[in-house]
Amino acid sequence: MRPERAEGPNPRLAWAELLRLPALFTVPGDALAGAAATAAHPNSRTLLAISSSLCLYEAGMALNDWADREEDATERPHRPLPSGRIHPAAALTAACALTCAGLALAARAGRPALAVAAPLAVTVWSYDLALKHTPAGPAAMATARALDLLLGAAATTGHTREAFPSAALLGTHTLAVTAVSRQETKGGSPLAPLAALATTALLSRLLTHRPNRRPADPREAAAHGVPDPHPDVLATATGRRRRRWSGPPRPTAETVSTAFAAAYAATAARPYFHAALNPSPPLTQRAVGGGIRATIPLQAALTARSGAVLSALFVAGLAPLGRRFGRRVSVT
Repeated sequence: MRPERAEGPNPRLAWAELLRLPALFTVPGDALAGAAATAAHPNSRTLLAISSSLCLYEAGMALNDWADREEDATERPHRPLPSGRIHPAAALTAACALTCAGLALAARAGRPALAVAAPLAVTVWSYDLALKHTPAGPAAMATARALDLLLGAAATTGHTREAFPSAALLGTHTLAVTAVSRQETKGGSPLAPLAALATTALLSRLLTHRPNRRPADPREAAAHGVPDPHPDVLATATGRRRRRWSGPPRPTAETVSTAFAAAYAATAARPYFHAALNPSPPLTQRAVGGGIRATIPLQAALTARSGAVLSALFVAGLAPLGRRFGRRVSVT
């Protein structure tokens, strides 16, 4: 009988692990939430912003493992670089190429987008190479995520002012997740997951308060799920006015935002609570994974909160895809 030939390493799986493919589905919602905050419809420049964000996000993932290759050799020898499945030089080259591609795509979206993408790239590289293991690490990661949302606003409309509140909420969530992730390999104090749990409760509450802003164009308002202040009516012979029936009522932006806020809380709170009770490495890693997965319903809630119901539903639809790929590739 012929002996069975052992299967070699799968390069595609190794790169999927390096780039943390399931986490990639948490990126498009940043730009869409940013565009929604400006009361603008997504356009071709929004797609360029999403593409730029994807490139810069993956550049950060590759650079992260390149910078941590010696530490991972001790704590995570199964990772692609310490296990020898990907050469460190290849990871660094990928990080450089993806950064350049992300900046080029942002430049195609316009000068305002590039003005946000450039500091975003600097923040990503600074975090991975210098700030990650310092007290400024969580704040740097939160800044990067907030800038990513502002990138969507800048690319879509050329201005970012209206998107700052949404960026602040997303950045606060990222700050909490990053603080928990600093002890995921060794475990530690329950204070970080407890703080993250309190942050989740606070953000869930804030998400139910909609900004006091309405699109000026009634057609744009209808597209974003905002009630028309001047609804269509039919005058009757008696002079009374009746609302024209237009089918079953659509879910309002407030209803959709509240539903996604509840999904956000449910996704993040339980693993945070378990990690607070027992801050062991396995439960802490689950808490980090739960926090990352909760980013999508948070983005959807922020998008719906700004009135863009259809965009919010699209963002929420990315969550099942992330879970599907997460069965084979770890999100952390």
